[in-house]
Amino acid sequence: MPIVAQSTETTDWVSRFADEVIEESERRAPGKPVVVASGLSPSGPIHLGNLREVMTPHLVADEIRRRGHQVRHLISWDDYDRYRKVPKGIAGVDEESYKEHIGKPLTSVPAPKGSSHPNWAEHFKAAMIESLAELGVEFDGISQTEQYTNGVYREQILHAIKHRGDIDAILDQYRTKKAPAKKQGQKPVDEAELEAAEGSGAAGEDDGSSTAAGYFPYKPYCGNCEKDLTSVTFYDDDSTELTYACTACGFSETVRLNEFNRGKLVWKVDWPMRWAYEGVVFEPSGVDHSSPGSSFQVGGQIVGIFGGKQPIGPMYAFVGISGMAKMSSSKGGVPTPADALQIMEPQLLRWLYARRRPNQSFKVAFDQEIQRLYDEWDRLDAKVADGSALPADVAAHARAVGTAAGELPRTPRPLPYRTLASVADITAGHEDQALRILSELDPDQPLTSLDEARPRYDKAEAWINTHVPADQRTIVRDEPDAELLKSLDEASQQSLRLLLDGLADHWSLDGLTHLVYGVPKVQAGFSADATPKELPPEIKTAQRSFFALLYHLLVGRDTGPRLPTLLLAVGQDRVRALLGQ
Repeated sequence: MPIVAQSTETTDWVSRFADEVIEESERRAPGKPVVVASGLSPSGPIHLGNLREVMTPHLVADEIRRRGHQVRHLISWDDYDRYRKVPKGIAGVDEESYKEHIGKPLTSVPAPKGSSHPNWAEHFKAAMIESLAELGVEFDGISQTEQYTNGVYREQILHAIKHRGDIDAILDQYRTKKAPAKKQGQKPVDEAELEAAEGSGAAGEDDGSSTAAGYFPYKPYCGNCEKDLTSVTFYDDDSTELTYACTACGFSETVRLNEFNRGKLVWKVDWPMRWAYEGVVFEPSGVDHSSPGSSFQVGGQIVGIFGGKQPIGPMYAFVGISGMAKMSSSKGGVPTPADALQIMEPQLLRWLYARRRPNQSFKVAFDQEIQRLYDEWDRLDAKVADGSALPADVAAHARAVGTAAGELPRTPRPLPYRTLASVADITAGHEDQALRILSELDPDQPLTSLDEARPRYDKAEAWINTHVPADQRTIVRDEPDAELLKSLDEASQQSLRLLLDGLADHWSLDGLTHLVYGVPKVQAGFSADATPKELPPEIKTAQRSFFALLYHLLVGRDTGPRLPTLLLAVGQDRVRALLGQ
């Protein structure tokens, strides 16, 4: 039952959802804490698409907390799901040897070689937990391995098996329907939807299977090989005696289900069971759930068998990466929240998820686009500070910079990201040189320590070192390009003289910006302060030619970091030497 949120000018999508969730919670469980939920499967790197599964309820839960209500944000770690396939490109994982673990619970699969964690699931959970802490996400984590193996769901399992005929009838409504043809560009079912087993449902998700004992919504893990390649051959409702056989190793045993804790409900039954057990009021779901027979659609009917109601919540769109296609959590090489937080502050990453409605897709930039995103964020920061930002933008900004618990740590002097990246590029890790350059950006308020520019400086440096190709890095010339200097015509020589004559008086970021843009204007007979409207179009051409000349003389290319930053980085003496003075 997705929320239908109407747009208004004075409230953002988070506030509108919070209104509905509070109202619905009071209707279902008056006086009790509001329960919102997310589910994550640590089958591999938990990527930035999965983060939307967390950030959507987090933002709503945080708004509810801000209003003084008690709220629990549950994250169910689906670590008792089966290991379906070996992700590609995972460090410390030999794909061939790890195939032997397919079918085991994720917590029974060894962690990648070199990991300090006890198993596969804990290895990938740990990175996500660390990222969520940096993002200020407060949650209650629930390990499904612990829930199942400790017998927490025993009554729910027995109840599901008792009503297996009713569940089978619901599922049968969809088994005869063909899944709708995939539209061009449509995303496939998310990997988390496939974790339960090799699917037989309409949307490719596991809904249980017919066995010698009839339809059975429960899969035992083998007592010998630990795999779920088992088939129930006998079940007695009165005694709960169950016999299963493993097709992987041939092992067979008879157990009493009322005291057996080595198995789980199939996914399409497991999810609605948990909705009812936890009293979940709000949980978003991916767009793949909109297809007939998907676990969310079917779960809305099955949850009634457990005496519960389907959560309200929006369908959320996919999150992309600049230059990359759909992300999948069981393939290696997909960017994770930790990857994003290496190059961007938590506030920026939170803002990307807060400013777009859940049904709007967006991209997280790992390429040059990150500099534009930071410029946009800094402009918003300034508008919020001077009171000129729109209400919805103010709300998104507030949700980005902090939570109900307080503001997230922020950079004391948030200098432009593109400037910091250029300085980190040019100085190649020499912090004393970086501080020298940054201290000259604003002579009236010089930076006295790099710590004032951190963590933003460190994020920009990490971006330069990990996402800018070597052939695009900036290497300042050691010696002047004597041949090029000798070949310059009088106009080009004059432009260099004008620049060199003004260096000392303009040695700041703003001053050098004025100088380098002003030289072609002065050469053409205009004032250095002339605005674009006052200038003929050919001035822009002259500026581009002048900039290209400077780049060639300084770094041997026709492009590079912003010239004012580059000049500051190179230093007056070296600039004069390279420009032939």
